[in-house]
Amino acid sequence: MGPLHTYSVDLTWTGAGASGTASYTSYSRDHEVRIGTKPPLLGSSDPAFRGDPSRYNPEELLVSALAQCHMLWFLHLASAAGVVVVAYEDQAVGTMRIEAAGHGQFREVVLRPRVVVGRPRLPDEAPVTDALLADVHRKAHEHCFISRSVNFPVRHEPVPLRIAHEVPTAS
Repeated sequence: MGPLHTYSVDLTWTGAGASGTASYTSYSRDHEVRIGTKPPLLGSSDPAFRGDPSRYNPEELLVSALAQCHMLWFLHLASAAGVVVVAYEDQAVGTMRIEAAGHGQFREVVLRPRVVVGRPRLPDEAPVTDALLADVHRKAHEHCFISRSVNFPVRHEPVPLRIAHEVPTAS
């Protein structure tokens, strides 16, 4: 069995106001998440649930965690495969359904990574192709701790790769 890793987060509700939860509308959903000595992350609920739209909500953070985990594994595996990634962006979208009784559940998250590579070829001169990157994305998905831990599909629909234009050097 492999090593165990523990992640600690301190959560503080800051929205009690003068009357706390005296009614559904009497309190703010605002809270702070602190992780070690990092700056606090200001959270709330989704605006549909009386949250502050200027703060992060748990649903956004879940989608963000999936996108970040995939990206970090992709970069690691691309590096190991000899692919020089010079830019990576993603426009991830999560879909959640709320049932009549108010219960909610994510239905899926779709990652749409856009990768820019610095060289069109691997060190062995094989070309860097969309198929090669698709395989790296597949492996990243298999390795991502977060996607392996959720009970809904996490799909990836990569945008076709781009190769960065080489900047001419002064001679």
